[in-house]
Amino acid sequence: MARDVIAAKRGEACLPARLYERLVPGEVEERVAPVEEHCIDQIDPNVRVRGVLRKTLYALLAVGPLVVVLDRTGASDMVLFSVAAAALIPLAWLIGEATDHAAYHTGPGIGGFLNATFGNAPELIIALFAVSDGLTEVVRGSLSGSVVGNLLLVLGFSLAFGGRGDVDRESSLTSIALVLAAVLLFLIPAVPSWTGDPDRHSLAVTSLPVSIVLLLIYVVTTWYSLRRHRLLHVAGEREDMKAWSLPVALGVLAAATVMTAFVAEILVHSLETFADKAHLSDFFVAAVIVAIVGNAAEHGGAVVVAYRGQIKLAAEIALASSAQVAVFLIPAVALLAWAIEPLALSFRPVELLALAGSAAFAAVLLWNGRSSRARGFALVAAYVGVALAFFLVGDRNP
Repeated sequence: MARDVIAAKRGEACLPARLYERLVPGEVEERVAPVEEHCIDQIDPNVRVRGVLRKTLYALLAVGPLVVVLDRTGASDMVLFSVAAAALIPLAWLIGEATDHAAYHTGPGIGGFLNATFGNAPELIIALFAVSDGLTEVVRGSLSGSVVGNLLLVLGFSLAFGGRGDVDRESSLTSIALVLAAVLLFLIPAVPSWTGDPDRHSLAVTSLPVSIVLLLIYVVTTWYSLRRHRLLHVAGEREDMKAWSLPVALGVLAAATVMTAFVAEILVHSLETFADKAHLSDFFVAAVIVAIVGNAAEHGGAVVVAYRGQIKLAAEIALASSAQVAVFLIPAVALLAWAIEPLALSFRPVELLALAGSAAFAAVLLWNGRSSRARGFALVAAYVGVALAFFLVGDRNP
């Protein structure tokens, strides 16, 4: 029986029962059913789950156009924010899906660039619309909340679902070190912002060299990471991937990005009204709700991967995503904002403490390169504590 199951999983042809009995008579007694029964359906249950999720996400893409229709027909901001938040989840997934298919044709170098650029597209677009509306606290809150969410919530659920296993200690600690390095650099414009106007022009100017240094760090570490993982990328699932053609992948990527822009604009415009009617601060909505929604597809992907037993890959997704937001997305937003309105990286003490504390806590739990459900639950509990702190501090005093 074991032989038949293994053969079926490998895609090898199964012998007809009668022929198999003639060729391997000694094993006939061990079988409790004809060989054909083992060849009928050997599909991994996890593959079925992923198939169902994929179909569900494709169906939910219809929510994007629905948001635009609701906006044009004068729906309330409460409805618009809720539906727009839900619409971003399948759109973020589709952008990630199209990026993966495009990277199949371009190789790991350009693929990594596409992933960094478009993989963070929902958060980037939300941030730029918020800058345009003058919601600087929303911008900073959503970005810092994204880093904390990846470090605690995504990594925590991944470990909780994955259980015991090994993680790439060097890669994990490198990503955490990048977050801590970003926090140290954020102190340069942040500390002066704790007195006076946090959005004054001088702080935006001070944020420029900080952003440039962070982007240089990102380029260097990405180059190193590509060299270290080149064999892994080449020998991974790329051979079995049924990739879209490059024009199709780029077309889907462009269409999903444009729709994301429409939905993100509606989300940002309705955020303040939603926060007011829900009796929540703009900062909490941005740092918790918007941050989770912007990364929802990626979060789900990491958890599914962990549930399949690939804990090392799941941890890599969560930690690399947090580092990417800290050293790539945040400085990129700060630089691009100059085309709209200069943005200062004036993070509040609670944000910097949350960033540094989350990174340090994750480092302690992963120091020996091992994972467990208990550590996963500890990370999720820590995220609940951070979210509660964000709720209690509310918006910055004018």
